[in-house]
Amino acid sequence: MRKKPREQTGKKSSRKILRINVVYSIIFLSFTGLILRAAYVEVAKGPAFRSEETSTQFTKMPLLPQRGWIYDANGQVLAWDTPSDGIELDNSTGNTDTEYHDVANKLAPILNETPQKLYNTIIANKSSLQIPLATHITDAQIAYVVEHQSELPNVEVDQTYNRQYPYGDLAGQVLGYVGSITAQNVGYYSKKGYIDSQKVGVGGLEEQYESLLQGKPGTELLTVNPSTNTVEQVGAAPPAIPGDNIQLTLDGRTQAEAQMILKNLIDSSSSNSTIAEGSAVMLNVKTGGVLAMVSYPYLNPNWYSSGTDLTASQIKYLTTSGAQENYAIDAPEYPGSTVKPANLIAAMKHGVVTPNTTVDDNGYIRIGQSIIHEDEGMALGLLNPIEAVAVSSDVFFYEVGLDLGKWFGSSSTSGGSYPSSDGSYQNYLDTDFAKGINTLFQGEWDFGLGPKTGIDLPGEVGGNFYIEDSDKGYEEVPYNLQQSEASIKKTGKYVNHGTPEDLAFAGIGQSQQFTTMQLATYAMNLANNGKKLKPHLLSKVYSATGGPNSNSTPLETVNTKVEGQVQASPAIYQLVKTAMNDVTTGAQGGADATAYGIFSSSPYQVAAKTGTAQININGHQTDNSVFICYAPLNHPIVAMAIMVPGGGYGAGLAGPIAKQILDAYFNEHHEPFMPKSGWTSTNIPSNWSTSSANTLP
Repeated sequence: MRKKPREQTGKKSSRKILRINVVYSIIFLSFTGLILRAAYVEVAKGPAFRSEETSTQFTKMPLLPQRGWIYDANGQVLAWDTPSDGIELDNSTGNTDTEYHDVANKLAPILNETPQKLYNTIIANKSSLQIPLATHITDAQIAYVVEHQSELPNVEVDQTYNRQYPYGDLAGQVLGYVGSITAQNVGYYSKKGYIDSQKVGVGGLEEQYESLLQGKPGTELLTVNPSTNTVEQVGAAPPAIPGDNIQLTLDGRTQAEAQMILKNLIDSSSSNSTIAEGSAVMLNVKTGGVLAMVSYPYLNPNWYSSGTDLTASQIKYLTTSGAQENYAIDAPEYPGSTVKPANLIAAMKHGVVTPNTTVDDNGYIRIGQSIIHEDEGMALGLLNPIEAVAVSSDVFFYEVGLDLGKWFGSSSTSGGSYPSSDGSYQNYLDTDFAKGINTLFQGEWDFGLGPKTGIDLPGEVGGNFYIEDSDKGYEEVPYNLQQSEASIKKTGKYVNHGTPEDLAFAGIGQSQQFTTMQLATYAMNLANNGKKLKPHLLSKVYSATGGPNSNSTPLETVNTKVEGQVQASPAIYQLVKTAMNDVTTGAQGGADATAYGIFSSSPYQVAAKTGTAQININGHQTDNSVFICYAPLNHPIVAMAIMVPGGGYGAGLAGPIAKQILDAYFNEHHEPFMPKSGWTSTNIPSNWSTSSANTLP
């Protein structure tokens, strides 16, 4: 009975030995296979693999960040980036002309260019630290540069982004463009951690918000096999960090409509031959946001960011047209009668005009031995303040300026005089004259006429004030308002050599210069009964992965900023509002109301003021056509200003431009007072790309 258990144990041992033998056999065969494979690889494939190993190269490529996108108020993209590998010439150490030719000769064949054309590209950009030679390059071109690095020590491959402006001329001066870092600004950008190959904002919002739009560069490691022209990405360390996206208050459709309207009416104007520039600004009355900012002639920022040479016609256009200027913020001009509402408010606050004041406009007035006339010698008759604004009486506002400066008695028959208590004429100029002209200029300054508005764009300039200096042959010289006020406060006088005529000319806007941006801000402040809002273009800031169309939360939202209040009684503001409405309706001014013909059939009411100022363009005397307004009258939505130097009367060109832009905006936003048949969408017009406003050389 005991043999049976022993017999079972023996069978188990046999099976165990069999399994061990199988395992050993598998291991033996595996090692044998590995040894044979290794021998095969070493003997048969070894030379090929060793050749590939020695030919494959590693290279680091700067990884530039994607620049933040720019959206309009309706979420339409106005500027974006597309990725591209490129070849650049490092010019930071200053290459010689011989080296430029050498690079051109060696790279031209691989880039499918002629050496001369590539050399011309280098020379055209030699002020840049990094000169772009090619974009959207192939693996074969990358491999060539890496393989021949010893022969091309300053030539680099990088991954970059091409800035594109999909709507061309649309808001070109507002957007600005991007350009290379130059020897002149490299110190500034290197301190901020930039690498030389980064593109930076130049002008407009691209420059203003460079710190938001520009991300941080990284580095990418590549393997390059020149023998097979293959390029592989190993990884990024560190990765590039894209810039933030921004949304503007700018309404893309209104901007496009405004640019088309301005150009079309200039082209069809009888004054076309004398017009070299024009501008328009529309503001949101409730927020201060810029809805449109037009500067004519127009600018296509794609010309600067395309990476290709400019054509001869493009170069000529840019150097002769003035298109690189933003005339809305950097070109102050005489505003003409548009200042009359502000001057009327100053006069009423200081008691020299009341609602019952009347002036008999006989067509001219005497000041001392001089005679100054109404425009075109018109005699407008007996006028109260509302009528004087409506028909734009110069004589009435000559009197306003003279009365504020205490030059009394001027009329069509008398030259008037200063108070005998002032003693000498010079003492009069230093005291009552200076105080009077300060009252006019300060009243305008309070409404935003004179100081920079603070608009978030580079290059804004302030306004100017003038007097005619009798010691300099009555030459027009700058008048320092702040210096004069400080001197009068301290000593009671401000030494100057002006004339009483300066008071009269200041009353009608011929002794001061303002920008269109300042005039639009002034109109907005009038619409708000003196509440001063700061104008702005930035609305929201989003992360690189966010935007207005993604329901993402903004990183930052720009709020309305109230900067003060122009003090005046409600009755004064109501009178001025009535007067500005009379400009367009003729309720009291009748057919002589200067903008009656423009808005006589309008479905909404407007408060407006025309302006026609004498200016000189290239030695020829002409007129500056100016118009300010806000609408609708009782519940204002927008305020705007138009200025076209050389355009003739304010009602002749600037006024019709304003009317058409207002109609376009109200139709876009489906205002109930506009006929539904004219309503449009917020999309940039489909005919924009083919319009003359978007067609440049």
